[in-house]
Amino acid sequence: MTFEATPYPEINAVLHELHAGARAILGRQLVGFYLEGSLALGGFAPDRSDIDFVMVTDGECSVETFNELKTMHEGIANGASKWARELEGSYISRRALRHDRQPAAHPNLERYSSLVMVRPETGYWIIHRHILREHGIALAGPPPRTLIDPVEPDDLRAAVLGILREWWRPMLVDGPLLRHGGYRRYAVLTMSRMLYTMRHGAITTKPIAATWAEETLDQRWVSLVRVALAPSTDAAPDLDATVAYIGYTCECAERSASSEK
Repeated sequence: MTFEATPYPEINAVLHELHAGARAILGRQLVGFYLEGSLALGGFAPDRSDIDFVMVTDGECSVETFNELKTMHEGIANGASKWARELEGSYISRRALRHDRQPAAHPNLERYSSLVMVRPETGYWIIHRHILREHGIALAGPPPRTLIDPVEPDDLRAAVLGILREWWRPMLVDGPLLRHGGYRRYAVLTMSRMLYTMRHGAITTKPIAATWAEETLDQRWVSLVRVALAPSTDAAPDLDATVAYIGYTCECAERSASSEK
């Protein structure tokens, strides 16, 4: 089986290698193989995006299976293609994917890293389930909508609020990651996306959300969002303005949550 799921032959080749390796290890336990993230939503940018995937299994992975998958991923990462090191994804059981608001620890891969057992934070998990159900691309297995219960708009808003409280609000006091221009760009685009979700109860791509923010939000944020959205990485969003934008997003989310009580 070969994949032509993306316009990028090199990425398709890495996906083919990943599927072949996982199928050899999991056998009939492999239910499906899916793309999510920017490749599924349509906001993929070759200069900054990664390859988000989900492998659905018929049960939890044993220690032996985990070790085999880890070795397989290490082999792929040593390949010649840069995309072999841009994979991000997880191996999740069919039962957990359908029902669990926060599943038990399962194999997870971050770009440039090894496979590890991770229990995802609730907010991120809910958002990933929604993206996979509504936009996921099935490379093998049944349509993802048949495997995942619907995620309601208010669940997405609650997920965003949880992520802001757990990860972003603490950066208003101490945020060493924000010293890096690339991370500030990511932060501004992510805040725009969160504001979009709070307003519409839906998930869209970072570029679409940033364009919406430019057209909708107060003028004080327009130049900041425009810098983050620019194709060139020569200029980075201003640090103080980025921190202020994070604070503004947190305040908007808290006000929205209070008004719904």
